[in-house]
Amino acid sequence: MTIRRYYGELALVIAAFFYGSTFPLVKDALVGLTPMGYLFLRFAVATLALIPFAVIIARSKRQNRRMLLKVGFIAGILLFISYVAQTVGLQYTTPSTSAFFTSMGACFVPIIEAVVRRHIPSPVVIVGIAIATVGLYFLNGANLDIGWGTSLTLVCALFFAGWVVYIGAYANRLNPISLTTVQLAVVTVFCFPAALGQGIGSIDNLAIFAIVFTGIGCSAIAFSLQTYSQRRISPSRTALILLLEPVFAVIVSALYGEYFGAISILGAVVILVGISITEFGPGRRKAEAADVEAESELESRLH
Repeated sequence: MTIRRYYGELALVIAAFFYGSTFPLVKDALVGLTPMGYLFLRFAVATLALIPFAVIIARSKRQNRRMLLKVGFIAGILLFISYVAQTVGLQYTTPSTSAFFTSMGACFVPIIEAVVRRHIPSPVVIVGIAIATVGLYFLNGANLDIGWGTSLTLVCALFFAGWVVYIGAYANRLNPISLTTVQLAVVTVFCFPAALGQGIGSIDNLAIFAIVFTGIGCSAIAFSLQTYSQRRISPSRTALILLLEPVFAVIVSALYGEYFGAISILGAVVILVGISITEFGPGRRKAEAADVEAESELESRLH
């Protein structure tokens, strides 16, 4: 067993940390920034950060540019809808609750994957997601109160799940950095008119830090890492590992002063158990074999 074998999983864990660690930060930044102003600046920073690398890759490697632009455009639209719903919803709920309902996308991924890819995830993956979903419920304090903010966040989860499945279909065929750059550029362009209408809001040091950190860390780096990992990991397993996002969100929110009881701590433990069963249990090899078979079938249909 080598560490290299787990590069894909490690990349997803790092991405989940970036995703989950920013909920409290964004919540505070939105006190002064407008939602669309924040999103425009965040994704503009992310795009600018990746463009030099994308240009170098474009010069050194032959790519199907038509496919890159098409896939990047569609993926960018899915991301745009997801992040608008999440960011607006975050104004009306707590960071930990937003992270919880965002992560409900893990429940949608196997359904979308079964319909779109004609592939049912392996039983061990389904069991892992089911256990981790129970953990999510406890992590949220055994509370399923659905308000305006949480409803918007569920919309975010649905489109994010669709994005995970869609990226999984093309991750092996396009360079991760190139694909991420096109997606981020699309989100930036679509955010621009709305940002003009809403305005940017007030920019202070906290806002600048939030924009730069989420733009580079959570967008440029995390999206590239996730796309890279999906070259070897199925969408359902990807969604399962990304359930670490609310765990990181709770840890960071606790550092910000938000209180979490024993039930929430139990939820975090249950999520880790669900992930461990799939990733380190006896069914891991079957899950990996199912991933390879599904990718082969998808490749043949795409050709």
